[in-house]
Amino acid sequence: MNSKIAKALATVAVGAAIWFFPIPPGLKPEAWHLLAIFAATIFGFIVQPLPIGAVALISVTFTALTGVLKPAEAISGFSNTTIWLIVAAFLFAKGFIKTGLGRRIAFMLIKAIGDSTLKLGYTLVLSDLIISPATPSNTARAGGILFPIVRSLCTAFDSEPGPTARKVGSYLMQTAYQGNTITSAMFLTSMAGNPLIALLAAKTLNIQLSWGQWALASVVPGIISLIVVPYFLYKFYPPEIKKTPEAKALAAKELENMGPMAWGEKIVAMVFVGALILWSTSQYTKLDATVVALLAVVVMLVTQVLEWKDVLDEKGAWDTLIWMGALVGLADYLSKLGFIPWFANTMAASIVGIPWLQAFIVLTIVYLYAHYAFASLTAHITAMYPAFIAVAVAAGAPAYLVALSLAFMSNLCMSLTHYAAGPSPIYFGAGYVDQSTWWRLGFIISVINLIIWVGLGSIWWKFLGLW
Repeated sequence: MNSKIAKALATVAVGAAIWFFPIPPGLKPEAWHLLAIFAATIFGFIVQPLPIGAVALISVTFTALTGVLKPAEAISGFSNTTIWLIVAAFLFAKGFIKTGLGRRIAFMLIKAIGDSTLKLGYTLVLSDLIISPATPSNTARAGGILFPIVRSLCTAFDSEPGPTARKVGSYLMQTAYQGNTITSAMFLTSMAGNPLIALLAAKTLNIQLSWGQWALASVVPGIISLIVVPYFLYKFYPPEIKKTPEAKALAAKELENMGPMAWGEKIVAMVFVGALILWSTSQYTKLDATVVALLAVVVMLVTQVLEWKDVLDEKGAWDTLIWMGALVGLADYLSKLGFIPWFANTMAASIVGIPWLQAFIVLTIVYLYAHYAFASLTAHITAMYPAFIAVAVAAGAPAYLVALSLAFMSNLCMSLTHYAAGPSPIYFGAGYVDQSTWWRLGFIISVINLIIWVGLGSIWWKFLGLW
């Protein structure tokens, strides 16, 4: 049997099994049937009998066709401002890539401080950090901007896959990848699934995670992780070459080839700084994050840094609009029809007597390592995030502590495997790190990040008064 047909039949079977299962007491039939569609959608995202956008569109159509939701309810997710924030941020990132500003920033940093392998590692993660607030596709950031630079550095030191991989290549590949894992967690706009997390937290727990609040909560654990992880890899998985004066020369040559900053780069730089200022001061200006992102895109269109063709060609933005808009609508009505509150209350009743701290720790660890079963951060988030935060809060854990911890784990779980997220196969496929080493390093780094982000991070969030 064709594998895609088998996957499609399995997806339908998952939905049908839940649909025809006896409806638990206390639930409306519509809520149970919507769960069946939602579960089949998530399963379809994981096995992908069709692209996830197609799976999502089928789910929305079936939901309206069967009368589980009215047509306007089924497509309500497409009007959500968070979805349009993601679309705008993808277009923002297009400006970074098209003008070459992202590459210029990385090469400028390498030229300034890249005279040792350790410094090169820090330079790569610093480059990633600088451009991450404006690049919601961590795949575009890690793969489209940074990977070609990392690969060029490897070649400059005659470090190729195979016998020479450990010269500098293995270390730089792992450092750039694990750095991207951390920066993906640091901003609401640095990974496409983060706005979805904020939306699910609002729908499930009735709490708001703004752009500024997210950034403030992540700054301390994020910076600590960005300092610790490259140094850990340098000691635990050391490169053979420690000094890299050639890197500065390579960066200087690349910058010379690029020439002075072009008009488009200057525009994108100014728009980027302006957007950061407006995002971080939204509590004073009252400007919505989506409006700021759309304004940035409009400025780039008016100044012709971006052309309308660029907007139409940005397939990632429109693909995300379809599948995330569909998910948002389904997830919203799972809560409105009563399934999420019912599930939380049922699970909470099953853990009565367990202190909330113990329940919270167990749920956080299970949530993090469940990602071994996922090849998509967003599929992981949609499948587990709302249910896990609902159960943890029902057990007595503070809402913001739960929402932030699992939000950050939704990105940091990317460290685990070579298929965990979009950037994973790019860096693994370069051939510098074998699978067993990748998994071993990924697990150790996941523990380091767990301690930093939930252990030290929770203290920082308590200091900020978030819980």
